[in-house]
Amino acid sequence: MAVKSKILFIGSTGYVGKFVVEASAKAGHPTYVLLRDSTLSVPAKSQIIANFRSFGVNFLSGNMYDHESLVKAIKQVDVVISTVGHAQLADQDRIVSAIVEAGNVKRFLPSEYGNDVDRVHGVAPAKSAFAAKAKIRRAVEAAQIPFTFVSSNLFSGWFLPSLAQPEASSPPRDKFVILGDGNPKAIFNEEHDIGTYIMRAVDDPRTLNKILYVRPPKNIISFKDLASLWDKKIGKTLQKIYVPEEQVLKNIEEAPFPLNMRLSIFYSVFVKGDHTNFDIEPSFGVEATELYPDVNYTTVDEFLDRFV
Repeated sequence: MAVKSKILFIGSTGYVGKFVVEASAKAGHPTYVLLRDSTLSVPAKSQIIANFRSFGVNFLSGNMYDHESLVKAIKQVDVVISTVGHAQLADQDRIVSAIVEAGNVKRFLPSEYGNDVDRVHGVAPAKSAFAAKAKIRRAVEAAQIPFTFVSSNLFSGWFLPSLAQPEASSPPRDKFVILGDGNPKAIFNEEHDIGTYIMRAVDDPRTLNKILYVRPPKNIISFKDLASLWDKKIGKTLQKIYVPEEQVLKNIEEAPFPLNMRLSIFYSVFVKGDHTNFDIEPSFGVEATELYPDVNYTTVDEFLDRFV
């Protein structure tokens, strides 16, 4: 049986990071997280830290703004996975530099986990996030660092509790807002499943220097499909309110942060169809459920049952 790669996480206590770290440890990878010493005593992070300890995760002192600690940590592992948040996306060039200096990394997965940023129709403010991720892709390629870029599309746990209603925090019970004409297909993925697919990919030669797309067939769903599915689940036909593209763009311009970010992501996904308006070509990408058909993923249908 092949030896499991040692994996270092940077940005491990963030929204995505905690799921992927858990998947790494449960998959049997020697798992390391780079943390500031102060993070270990932050009350808001205490449960995440406790979970990491229970999984047998190794803690390394440092952060990505301390070059010496970053290089030292990288030299102890085989694979580096970044799960840093929006504000730190552009600063991943520091990780690229440290990986080059360390010289031992077999694979780097920068923080992505959303749209394929080379195939998007972005408007501000999401456009800047897409551009920051694309810039890191180019830096990784230029440095000739072995990579896997992960396009996992929308997080079920983040977007489905509101059924992708822009200003809601719970599922609608009276009206359902549909951006655009409701026909483009979006993709939702449960966070633990994303972690599972990433861990299957880290040592897989088929995913080396490729984009890993997570497109489970049962989770490819249009806004209209989502509305219809919800109607069936609650036994009620909600009023459908369609927001045309021009109005969506106007709403983005007028909305405060973070609503404008959410709306601009939705514009890319639900109006422009950026999750599914291109084919995955073998020259640049592979699809996770085709590579790993044995993984039992959580469907949108199953996920929504918890809110009925």
